[in-house]
Amino acid sequence: MRKIIPFAMSVLVAGTSFGAGYKIPEQSTRSMGTAAAYVAGANDADAAYYNPANMLWMDEGFFTEVGVKYIYLPKITFKGLAPDPLTKTLVSADGKTKSESFVVPYLHYVSPKIGRARFGLSLTTPAGLSKRWNLKPQSYFAEEFTLKVAELNPVVSYKLNNQISVGAGFRVVYATGVVKYARENLYKVNMDGDTVEYGYNLAFSLRPDNKSKLALTYRSKVDLNIEGNAEGEIPISSPPTPFKSGGNVTVPLPAALNIAYAYTIKNRTTVELVYERTFWSEYKELDFNFDDATAEAVLGQPKTKDWDDSDTIRLGLTHQINNQFTLLLGFAYDQTPIPTPRVSFELPDSDGFIYSIGGIYKLSKNLEIGAAYLYVKKRDRNVYNNYNGIVGEFSDSEAHLFNISAGYKF
Repeated sequence: MRKIIPFAMSVLVAGTSFGAGYKIPEQSTRSMGTAAAYVAGANDADAAYYNPANMLWMDEGFFTEVGVKYIYLPKITFKGLAPDPLTKTLVSADGKTKSESFVVPYLHYVSPKIGRARFGLSLTTPAGLSKRWNLKPQSYFAEEFTLKVAELNPVVSYKLNNQISVGAGFRVVYATGVVKYARENLYKVNMDGDTVEYGYNLAFSLRPDNKSKLALTYRSKVDLNIEGNAEGEIPISSPPTPFKSGGNVTVPLPAALNIAYAYTIKNRTTVELVYERTFWSEYKELDFNFDDATAEAVLGQPKTKDWDDSDTIRLGLTHQINNQFTLLLGFAYDQTPIPTPRVSFELPDSDGFIYSIGGIYKLSKNLEIGAAYLYVKKRDRNVYNNYNGIVGEFSDSEAHLFNISAGYKF
């Protein structure tokens, strides 16, 4: 049976958020190696995900890529104070989260051309988060917040003329999550569940000459409307009273716009600049609605979020060293959407710097293998006057990602 989950209190299929908010943009070797500065220049099977309009500019034949990401998230440190909901006082909250690690597969496919059209398909994990605190008082608010998101994205592209092509597709998004938090002698909440929702994506590609490439892509917002059950304890008696209730909650997977320009030098080196705007301002509040009137009165009050739209600037380099090996490099600055008053133990996010390196090696005319490494370093962040009373500093937030893949065209 489904159970209610607070998706966006923390949020790919993957672990603790390492992109701003809870996005995970790196979904292939080429994208990871270039810090996701891979939109205008997308030119392999993963173009089905990053820019389906580009599928018409690729060679004839089938293209496939299968790969797997390993994500390691070291412990995050907090030093400061947090409120005890029972005593109504601030107490020491110095401590660290648990470290996290995940293995995440993906798939990309592009069909042969059919006249002016071409089809593609991607299976990716575009958002996710896992945060676990064993210490008190952190566990009063976020003993565990985990969300996994997978997306199936069938797409089609159409070539308007020798300079312009367009693309579009459907987003089929599956999300599953777990939420636990408790304060002994006061409350206990344990929730889990899943949902399937739908959206769309659009792409535009312009090639004014053999060296320049301009692209626009847009992925729609997907509202995750989760219905199910919750259980735990609420403080209406001593000891707290157990409850079970049906309920629902709606949270957004936000829309995103990418504007990208790529320039190729001497047919060997491509430099790409990407501006990404993610529309997190749709996330106004988190509101659980419980069928049980008492649980609704105690636990169902809306939690204000008021996130901001965020910007990311990405710069990528793809350099063909010889006929067999291609080098990938990338850098990005990723802005957090979470205002300081809304930073919490569920998602202690901050602005981040992203560095990446990778390579593609051709084993034969049709077969290639790839590997990439990406490092994310988040800025330390002071929090104060927080809506939940947290005062202190989050530090040591970083992520390590490794990707390996195999690509085949025939």
